[in-house]
Amino acid sequence: MTDHTQITVTKADRIATITLNRPDKMNAYTRTMGAEIMAAMDDIDSDDDVRAVVFTGAGERAFCAGADLTPEGGGQVFSDAAQVDDLSDERVRDGGGRLTLRLFESTKPLICACNGVAVGVGATMQLAMDIRLASRTARYGFVFARRGIVPEAASSWFLPRIVGISQALEWCYSGRIFDAEEARAGGLVRSIHAPDDLLHAAQSLAREIAENTSAVSVAMTRAMMWRLMNTDHPMEAHKIDSRAIYTLSRGKDAQEGIASFLEKRRAMYPGKVTADMPDFYPWWEERRYE
Repeated sequence: MTDHTQITVTKADRIATITLNRPDKMNAYTRTMGAEIMAAMDDIDSDDDVRAVVFTGAGERAFCAGADLTPEGGGQVFSDAAQVDDLSDERVRDGGGRLTLRLFESTKPLICACNGVAVGVGATMQLAMDIRLASRTARYGFVFARRGIVPEAASSWFLPRIVGISQALEWCYSGRIFDAEEARAGGLVRSIHAPDDLLHAAQSLAREIAENTSAVSVAMTRAMMWRLMNTDHPMEAHKIDSRAIYTLSRGKDAQEGIASFLEKRRAMYPGKVTADMPDFYPWWEERRYE
């Protein structure tokens, strides 16, 4: 794997752990960090031995304290500093959004273990992850209105879908910092843990997925849940899940799932995401189901 300078990546027990690794800067986000996370995700998605991904931050103070706007951090991390006349220019694109769109495309479940401060992009990057756990010390802030800008990283799409429109607007209108308990009450995080227990809890959840489920089933479920919840009619979901059930029920993972159930043993699913996804996947690219 490529050497990284601002993150670390470890793989063990079929779980990849990505750690934002600038603890002296409270893991502040830079273009380099974003590029390294995206490169790590490319490697992870191509590695069938990895079944789930856990994100966390180095040190005890922060998951990610937002964008590093210092000269050392690159100054302008949201978009290119160059002046452009055409707002459709590629250089206008938000860097945080490039990252969350890459996370959205993941074929592996993404779990966040938020170990401290998470503001700005430190909060919005978590929205493209599937399950979020928090330390008691976690603090969140969608602070953009207090900086004279707007929510980034496609968070205007993600956040209302996770917590509802009213809660999303309150947090973004006020730009205030709020604690882990408010995040849990608002539906942003699944559970709150003692700092020393947080990573273990996240990895235990990842291990439950890795040890008990079909990788192909999970990858299909992730794509279906994220992509079908906004369709105009449940018929669109019915079209895809019908094709998925028909195809996967005739596959080797379903055979193993049934056999292991009848034999009262743990399943050993042979299917690989890189080779055994249904032939209509990814359906959203060609729309061949219509």
